[in-house]
Amino acid sequence: MSGRQKALLGLLAVLLVALFVVAVSAGRDDPGDPGAKHGLIERLGALGGERSAVDPATVSADCAEEPDRLVFSGTCVLRVADPGGLRTLVLRSAARFTVTAPAPGDADLTIRDEVEPASDGTGAVAKVAVDEATEIAVTCPGLGGCTVTVAPS
Repeated sequence: MSGRQKALLGLLAVLLVALFVVAVSAGRDDPGDPGAKHGLIERLGALGGERSAVDPATVSADCAEEPDRLVFSGTCVLRVADPGGLRTLVLRSAARFTVTAPAPGDADLTIRDEVEPASDGTGAVAKVAVDEATEIAVTCPGLGGCTVTVAPS
């Protein structure tokens, strides 16, 4: 190994140690907030663009009053046609509701989320990743009825 190669290897080792020290010193001891947004991640996500939403016309359900409006009490099962790639199913309601859906891809996992209305009065919004034809259960808590809209975004 030449002297120049040894110098470059030494410089690389010093750089790796310095990066490790910076990473350890910048760490946090708190568990963090899963709902918090990180500025760098948000900017990187904006560069990649946003996933397009599932077309409401490709969603069907027995509880559908209109093509994009579901009215039910208890549980309603939505059938989403194959979107042809990874898309986001957006469900909106003025009241809280629960969504149960299979995870996209080959994962053998079912995701359940209880969606609460936002404090700013915009209602409850659930975003579900869909990559193939699937069934998603929407549950209305309590004895009352729910109205959920399949939104285009």
